[in-house]
Amino acid sequence: MPRFRNLAAHEVRQKSSAMDLVTDADEAAERLIAKRLRQIFPHAVVIGEEATERDPTLLNALADADLAFLIDPVDGTKNFASGLPLFGVMVAAVRRGEVVAGWIHDPIGNDTAVAVRGEGAWIERASGSPVELQVATPVSVAEMSGCASWHHLPQPMRSTVAANLAGFGAVACYRCAAHEYRMAAAGHCHFLVASKLMPWDHAAGWLLHREAGGYSARFDGSAYQPTLREGGIICAPDAESWRIIRETLF
Repeated sequence: MPRFRNLAAHEVRQKSSAMDLVTDADEAAERLIAKRLRQIFPHAVVIGEEATERDPTLLNALADADLAFLIDPVDGTKNFASGLPLFGVMVAAVRRGEVVAGWIHDPIGNDTAVAVRGEGAWIERASGSPVELQVATPVSVAEMSGCASWHHLPQPMRSTVAANLAGFGAVACYRCAAHEYRMAAAGHCHFLVASKLMPWDHAAGWLLHREAGGYSARFDGSAYQPTLREGGIICAPDAESWRIIRETLF
């Protein structure tokens, strides 16, 4: 937080594009979170987004590790670097390729969305009082609001989806999976659509949404797994809503 709206030009760098940034805050946060996790779980595999940028082979350990942690130290880095207060910290615990817990922290609101497999999803506020999360009630397509990240889709799918988004009630993209998943899990929007499946962007949020009562699957209807990096994902209130959303999009 001391670096928010206080970054010098040399503390912000491009990765793959001008929309894909890393800052000194991302790297420092990841080092600290990884260090603390290793202190508590010395035998766990720790996989951070920025460390994987330097060494992509780190992801190879995710499927078979008895315990692994996925870290997105600043999800929404473009927002963070632009001075927009819409970013989060995401951590997921994975056991032998299965997501078993997830945390999405909002540094601005100072609260954390938590999910434990089979035990539900809730917000832990700074006061300590938990608030249970529940996805939205299903509605018609014309009434649905949601978030869609479609710009990574290949053509002609990209043009098809972009045109068909007009069939929904309202669609946004906040450039921050952390807050989009929190919104969907809390019932503040009906659906999420994403094309890229980097595990630190989705593992924690996917479990949060599932434990809040939601249904999700990849574009082809297969189940999401944190070891998969392609195939997109649609999150919806239930299976029938998922089917209708997919039909409308494609």
